[in-house]
Amino acid sequence: MLKRIALLIVTAMAMFGFLAVGPAAAAERAVLGGGSGILLGGEAMCTLTTIGHDNAGRLVGITAGHCGEPGMAVEAPDRQDLGVLGHMVAKSRELDYSVIEFDASRVTPVNRVGNVTITGIGAPASFPAIVCKEGLTTGNTCGVVWGDLLQSNETWTQMCVIEGDSGSPVVLGTTLVGMVNAYVGFACLGPELGTNIDVIMGDINARGGAGAGFRPI
Repeated sequence: MLKRIALLIVTAMAMFGFLAVGPAAAAERAVLGGGSGILLGGEAMCTLTTIGHDNAGRLVGITAGHCGEPGMAVEAPDRQDLGVLGHMVAKSRELDYSVIEFDASRVTPVNRVGNVTITGIGAPASFPAIVCKEGLTTGNTCGVVWGDLLQSNETWTQMCVIEGDSGSPVVLGTTLVGMVNAYVGFACLGPELGTNIDVIMGDINARGGAGAGFRPI
């Protein structure tokens, strides 16, 4: 009887040990898309404009240039436990955009965040169209397009934006037409000023490297 009991104990321990060293659960990923909040360099809170793949297959995203400097780590502000998700790799001060290269093993890219869905990239919107954005701070807001008031690279709208919304995707329906860069005068009262996405993509393609040939998810 004692031998049988011992055999049962050894068998149970062996089974437990087998289960304990089984395949580990897959690491949790951050879900990111145009409109997701991002944290750069552990300090700057901004919004991702869009995410997708470039012509080299890299998972890349776009945000406002003034949010950080190349080399800065990118995290999800509400899920810092997931660690570093990527790094800023390029920046244009003139057009105020930056390119982020994400670790594809840590990020699940999506084309819808909140009330904004991105299915493609298009030309700037014109008066009196209504465009919308999804931002880290003010969420989903919409407003009339005033148009190109200063130069062909920028479009002014009447959307509500404040700090943290920098980089937010500006969409006409489901077409990405711009990014949020600033507001004039007072937050949510003065007009929003943003760079046209076709200009940004043209500059990225001309420079080559990360982001060239970008295609949104």
